[in-house]
Amino acid sequence: MTSRERTLLALDHRAPDRIPIDFWASAGLKRKIGERLGLSSQAFLDRYDVDLRYIGGPRYIGPALAEQVNARDGRALSTDVWGVARVAVELDLGDAVEYYSELAASPLQSASTVDDVTTYDHWPSPDWFDYSVIEGQCDAVRAQGRAVAFMGDRMNRIAQLKPAMYLCGIDTILMNMALVPDIAHAVFAKIREFYNAYLERILAAANGKIDIVVSGDDFGTQRGLFMAPEMWDAFLREGFRDYNALVHTAGARVMHHTCGAVQPLIPRLIACGLDVLQSIQPEADGMSARDLKAAFGAELCFQGGVSIQKTMPYGTPDDVREEVKALVQSMGREGGYIFGTAHNIQADTPIGNVVALLEAYHEFG
Repeated sequence: MTSRERTLLALDHRAPDRIPIDFWASAGLKRKIGERLGLSSQAFLDRYDVDLRYIGGPRYIGPALAEQVNARDGRALSTDVWGVARVAVELDLGDAVEYYSELAASPLQSASTVDDVTTYDHWPSPDWFDYSVIEGQCDAVRAQGRAVAFMGDRMNRIAQLKPAMYLCGIDTILMNMALVPDIAHAVFAKIREFYNAYLERILAAANGKIDIVVSGDDFGTQRGLFMAPEMWDAFLREGFRDYNALVHTAGARVMHHTCGAVQPLIPRLIACGLDVLQSIQPEADGMSARDLKAAFGAELCFQGGVSIQKTMPYGTPDDVREEVKALVQSMGREGGYIFGTAHNIQADTPIGNVVALLEAYHEFG
């Protein structure tokens, strides 16, 4: 059975020969794997027979993204496709370095009218990307028998709330949703306008060869939702449903990443056509793998579940092995589950624990 066949069976809630596996890692951990194990990312995934492979997606060909200097501390700033200023951060972890891009300025934070939003001069255009590279990327993955997934990068992933948080600031967009809804609706409408066109072109260029599209919006903290479900309905439900429907018209499935305690929102996500929920975050309230599978497993697939906050960075290889064993027992081998971690494994994780994770998966999964 090929990786693609295995994955599609699981997504159909049918039992494959083994549970399909996905592997998420930060840039710092990927570099650490290369240094310690002498393996490229591709060779590492091949060694452990990882089923899902992510394509790079369209190539940016738009206007040059501005570079500037932060007047407060002199650090170099870069601008993303949304016009959001960011600063590159290297975090020294002792035996590894982690790389992040931190928010430096939110250009719509002071927007006080709908006109301020609609006349903003850096709304991205789908014309800023070359989509001709996508089918070849898919063909390369298909040639290996792997499942083709598209996610985009962290700064430009199919979403609504996350880009709004970047553009406006987390506190500002949430306050606008509560107190100045017209401004919030205008921001979300412009975001959806771009992503619907962008996603449509990606899917057309792939010519039916993408199996999974990963969208990503964080709807919760570890203790609860960012907003009441009714507010999610008012601002985000329509866009979430439309993204999913667009993916389904191309014959692909949607895997949505959200951190946090989102259990109260899951029935709404299912009603909007979601196929796979990523992640199962064990530290978040109400996100027990066993409970989620029991409550929603007949209608929804899951990906993830191994703790990257506790077990992976701070446990022993035996701890990792036991957590993998328990997770597989909770989720079962009858389909509806893709094995993986709760989020990207970080660079402070011992390589021995990464190897233990993958060896335990092959032992129990």
